[in-house]
Amino acid sequence: MKYMVKENKNYAFVDGQNLYMGTSKREVDPWRIDLARFRVYLEKKYNVDKAYYFLGFVQDENQDLYEEIQNAGFILQFKKHNPAMLGTKKGNVDTDIVFHIMKKLYKKEPFDSIVLVSGDGDYRQLVDFLIEEKKFEKILFPDGARASSLFKRITRKYFDDLAKADVQAKIGKRKGGLR
Repeated sequence: MKYMVKENKNYAFVDGQNLYMGTSKREVDPWRIDLARFRVYLEKKYNVDKAYYFLGFVQDENQDLYEEIQNAGFILQFKKHNPAMLGTKKGNVDTDIVFHIMKKLYKKEPFDSIVLVSGDGDYRQLVDFLIEEKKFEKILFPDGARASSLFKRITRKYFDDLAKADVQAKIGKRKGGLR
């Protein structure tokens, strides 16, 4: 009789602004991420079952981007704002991501670990707590050189850098190709 080995069922949480600023908008060697390839990468490398992609707020001119994110297999989440403040508000989603993760823990949703995509130090307490609770897989820095110094003491086991050449080759937009 064969026994099936249970694969981890992990959830990913992507800070969309942090991902964009750490790839396409970086000062040295900017590069574009292929969201469909990135979603497959998360699934294959980190056993990500559900991947949430957080953005600041809805803007009509970004509808193509929103469609691309959803077509790649991400669950799109927007920060709620008072419509009168949209032009002046920063699309900071840190607390939204922390809240969603803590809510999933509180409700005892059936997942094994969290994969977080950001280099923002605001997540350090969350990462420490998830490690303590054995619910943390990895934090993926969009640009390891610009990741918060608060993560300097985290062990290598818990982080990776999406800007590394081998990772970029797997998830970057291909030049001259169909994508």
